[in-house]
Amino acid sequence: MRSRHVSTDAGSGSEADLEVLYDRYRGPLLGYVLRSVSGDRQYAEDVVQETMMRAWRNAPALDPDRAGPWLFTVARNLVISGHRRRTARPAEVPIAEREFVADNDDIDRVLQAWQVAEVLRGLSRDHRQVIIELFYRRRTASEAAAQLGIPIGTVKSRSYYALQALRAALEERGVTGS
Repeated sequence: MRSRHVSTDAGSGSEADLEVLYDRYRGPLLGYVLRSVSGDRQYAEDVVQETMMRAWRNAPALDPDRAGPWLFTVARNLVISGHRRRTARPAEVPIAEREFVADNDDIDRVLQAWQVAEVLRGLSRDHRQVIIELFYRRRTASEAAAQLGIPIGTVKSRSYYALQALRAALEERGVTGS
């Protein structure tokens, strides 16, 4: 009989971290995938299991507190890949069609917002403040300058470099195209 414990020889991700990932995200992932595959529970469980296997393989790079967007993106990509495989050629034995509903799913926007927020946290404090004032609080450059107590030219310069850094980080994560 196999032990419940999984070896993490793949890297520095601890078994406890993997258990935290599983406990925290299994339910939400299953719900998301179930909606994406029109309630096919067996298929949804297979997708969640494969997602968790990929998390185990990438354990050294995953922080359990920030793994949500990565896990949901992996699950979404698995659903899409499965849909493409099934529609690429007709099945020999007819199977019930699974409606593919991930196209207009709000989870995509949530995942992108999560990733943007994570990238924003990586910016310097000065750059982050300017981006928040200009884009989240929808202030003009002169209003942001007054709010932050800095010259308008500094606001423009910081926003330029902050947007370049954001764009590069989001492209690196695959959120936006090059």
